[in-house]
Amino acid sequence: MKLVKGLCMTFGMFCTVPMPGHWDESCADRMMPCLPIVGALVGAIWWGAAELMSFSGIHTMIAAAVLMLVPFLAAGFIHLDGYMDTSDAVLSRRSYEEMVRILKDPHTGAFAVVMIAVLFTLQFAASYAVVDTGRNLALLAVVPVVSRCGSAMSVLCLKAAPHSSYLSLFKRNTGSAHKVVTCYLAACTFAVAWLIGGITGLVVVASVTLSFIVTMVYVYRCFKGVSGDLTGFSLVISELCGLIVLAVL
Repeated sequence: MKLVKGLCMTFGMFCTVPMPGHWDESCADRMMPCLPIVGALVGAIWWGAAELMSFSGIHTMIAAAVLMLVPFLAAGFIHLDGYMDTSDAVLSRRSYEEMVRILKDPHTGAFAVVMIAVLFTLQFAASYAVVDTGRNLALLAVVPVVSRCGSAMSVLCLKAAPHSSYLSLFKRNTGSAHKVVTCYLAACTFAVAWLIGGITGLVVVASVTLSFIVTMVYVYRCFKGVSGDLTGFSLVISELCGLIVLAVL
């Protein structure tokens, strides 16, 4: 029962697909291992949208615009918010205290605007190439799973940043079993990617994994810990890298 509640809470917080249930802090420790399952639904929606755009006959540019927005819409833009806040703080190149203040500031800064423009430009270009070629569209289904496995493992394994509020709740009462389940889901995702796309599938998920690790290590050092905004930042960048690699291959 706690697992079901945790799953519903995870969907309620990290996905726009409605789920029954209410918030129960005693089940919060189940949320991180359930996060890749949310990624599976986001990925399925992304893949379905790509197939629909590919066979709909609408102009490729419109199809690409729709496809680039699907993962953000499915997740309720929650990770995009973290991407913008972290971009604002990191690119300010200020002291640690000042970066934390900027990260927590609800106002949108110039760097956030610039970085969202960069993100959307690259996301659109990659989506255009993916729709135009129509190859390996099913691999879109695994990209959000891998990125969320990375997010879950970051929360479970790394120290929470001093300014983080939610992560202490998510980490409470977690242990080796939570990490093993998350790693198992990640391994299953790699296997599925291999079955779907062979070497191409492995390269795509490896690019998501590597880019997540690199960005997470960087922001972890900057902010002396991990937080929801920082995992959102790494998730968005890693999914973009996966999409670009898929477009190139």
